[in-house]
Amino acid sequence: MREWFKKGEHWIWMSSAMVALSVVLVFGLFSMITYKGLVHFWPHEVYEYQLQNGKEIESVVGELRDSKMKEVSAGEGQAPQEVPQLLIKVGNRDLYGIDFRWLSSDELVSDEPKIAQDAVVIERYEYGNVYGWYQSLKVAGDTFSGSDVQAALAKQVAEGKRLHDEIKSIEKGDIGLINYKIEQLRLEEKRLQAEGDWTDAKAQLMKDERAALDEQFREYQAQTQELYQLQKTLGELTMSVSGGQTLNVPVKNIVEYWQPNEMSFADKLGFFFHGIKRFLTEDPREANTEGGIFPAMIGTITMVLIMTILVTPMGVIAAVYMREYAKDGPVLRMVRISINNLAGVPSIVFGIFGLGFFVYILGGSIDELFYGYALPSPTFGTPGLLWASLTMALLTLPVVIVSTEEGLSRIPRALREGGLALGATKIEVISKIVLPMALPAIMTGLILAVARAAGEVAPLMLVGVVKLAPELPVDAIAPFVHLDRKFMHLGFHIYDVGFQSPNVEASQPLVYATSLLLVLIIVGLNLGAISIRNRLREKYKALDN
Repeated sequence: MREWFKKGEHWIWMSSAMVALSVVLVFGLFSMITYKGLVHFWPHEVYEYQLQNGKEIESVVGELRDSKMKEVSAGEGQAPQEVPQLLIKVGNRDLYGIDFRWLSSDELVSDEPKIAQDAVVIERYEYGNVYGWYQSLKVAGDTFSGSDVQAALAKQVAEGKRLHDEIKSIEKGDIGLINYKIEQLRLEEKRLQAEGDWTDAKAQLMKDERAALDEQFREYQAQTQELYQLQKTLGELTMSVSGGQTLNVPVKNIVEYWQPNEMSFADKLGFFFHGIKRFLTEDPREANTEGGIFPAMIGTITMVLIMTILVTPMGVIAAVYMREYAKDGPVLRMVRISINNLAGVPSIVFGIFGLGFFVYILGGSIDELFYGYALPSPTFGTPGLLWASLTMALLTLPVVIVSTEEGLSRIPRALREGGLALGATKIEVISKIVLPMALPAIMTGLILAVARAAGEVAPLMLVGVVKLAPELPVDAIAPFVHLDRKFMHLGFHIYDVGFQSPNVEASQPLVYATSLLLVLIIVGLNLGAISIRNRLREKYKALDN
């Protein structure tokens, strides 16, 4: 054993064990997030629980979402006992005021819950889910009951979805474009007046343009009003719920409906993938506790891509200067120490710097120089996509600089001297020989930068991220990428849903689902960068020989 320790083999075994443990923990965490995130989209069975409420029997209908053990007192002089507690999603928030309810097993009449036969789950745009049974459907004076309800309801819900999508398209697309053009006309008018270039001809021209836009606005508004009136004719569904109560659900408020206890495995699988699709393509609802995360996903990807475009030239230029041009000395050593220390600065400090320098100083100066006519309403002097991307670029800059400089140091000196001996200038040697061979190291720095920037939350809260953004930072309106707009971010969405939500139980599955999506986006961006890096390594593999 003494000889074994002298050889240092115990360090090898300890290192291997720690690496194996880290891999197990990472995959275990990812597996937990994956399971709890994806199970949210699977149609859960609906049970009916019987509770002993005094002399009466109370019926509770809903989905079993969680369970835990709770200690309860067993009486004087006796040790407390652990009793199972069940978390049931009962829905019907407009009736009960809550979505979830904890049930104690000692209150149940029977330990085995009963499957609620023919129970229907209805997802609404407001007030959460409805759990109950079909009673009747009233449509334009006609009443459907019994087996006719489901066929008539399917037709009405499909029409309701079509009307909802058409209204959303007009309001966010056509009317949104008109509002944008009207705002641009207002700003252009203020600019011309501020510059003293305002004439009667231009005033008349803008008046005509505004009149045309107002006319289009009234036309689209009339179309939406007509569609809203059509929504009211879709009918009303009457449901019987637990406790003998009835609940009227307007068809226009129905998003989806299903009968999980009657679905086959193939039906559940199709519903599962349909739920994932809706989660990725829809906007959030009900204080972000329901609906999708499409705006947050677009905002995260856009911010990371812009950050990558900004940090790459800054990091590469700084590394090239320090490695190829700067003379070694105390100043350069101090700069390198500062860069290494910058990597350890808390991220919130970068957020404060971004708010103070980028937003208030730089953005305010831009507004005064180029957008003075729009003041006091700020254009760039307010948090937005550009400042968030720049702040993240500064946050990840040390990683890119260190990685690039490390790659440059590995380039043999003979290659530089050979290029100079052939008559190339120093800049040609760097751009044609040195930088291409250092690209794998640059890509390594970008991989680390992307992984860090996509997961940061604290600095983004100060420089552009909001709970709910009315407009996407990327759309079909020129210039297509709007750097001055606020945006949503998956990391902040997780924080907001998990810690600021008024309905914690309802938001918990969305936290795991959003976390899984954020991890997958980071992995996808990293895999793309890794594949590019591997191709570059193959191209310049002579460097390693």
